[in-house]
Amino acid sequence: MTADLSWMLEDIVHNVPRARHAVLLSADGLPRGATDGLAEKDVRTISAAMAGMQSLSRATAHFAGAEEDRRWNQTVIEFSHGWIFLIGAGQGSYLAAAAEADVDMQQISFRMHRLVARLGNNLTSPPRVSAEDAGGPRGSAPRQRSAGGTGFALGELDQVMSEVKGARHAVLLGSDGLPRGATTGMSRDLADTISAAMTGIHAYSRVTSQFAGVIEDAQWRQTVIEFQHGWIFLMAAGPDAFLAAAAEHNCDIEQFTTRLHEVVPRLTAAATPGKGTGHA
Repeated sequence: MTADLSWMLEDIVHNVPRARHAVLLSADGLPRGATDGLAEKDVRTISAAMAGMQSLSRATAHFAGAEEDRRWNQTVIEFSHGWIFLIGAGQGSYLAAAAEADVDMQQISFRMHRLVARLGNNLTSPPRVSAEDAGGPRGSAPRQRSAGGTGFALGELDQVMSEVKGARHAVLLGSDGLPRGATTGMSRDLADTISAAMTGIHAYSRVTSQFAGVIEDAQWRQTVIEFQHGWIFLMAAGPDAFLAAAAEHNCDIEQFTTRLHEVVPRLTAAATPGKGTGHA
């Protein structure tokens, strides 16, 4: 790791109350710097997980909409005991920061972006995969195999989409990575693809739990992916199921997530039980 870059990362933990750690990494998952207090093996694990996270995050961009500008902005992971934030830091580089549950989210976001601006070209690492490739094919729609067949379309999710302006799609998936149901009009192929990607995102999220703090009975709550054109939410939906939902960028996010949480008990009660757990 590069010592001068590690030193500059200390700005985040020294100036943001409740901030815990920061790690700078390449798109290949190689650590380029970390704040004090993290073991080298933990830095390697976090860097690898965050690289996988950003790759899968970009690959889900089409779920949030088919707009031309589908740039990934950030990924945020919420645990019962804290937060993890991941943003771009120059071509092929990423900055991850961890904080306690009561951190001022605007303050840590400001510090992270200011640090990226200060370091500028020092954070540039040529990626092995182009940003366009990582973001999935542009201008191409998934093959349309209807998701509206008997037993697949979920009326509760359709109602949320109709009530919240800017809401797009949602899919309920099991811990086995298979979709259990989705909103009407969402293709079965898209449901399959997003379910597989979200299973990976959940796995990477769990790996990073100790980055946010070591605590017994820590639970993952949700992972939020922000793009230039929209949002994707992945949230726990019982002990063995997850709910992935997408919305336009100007959607009322508080209203959207509140409504999704309200329908989760009804969705999971009707779904066939699978295996797994939402615990981190």
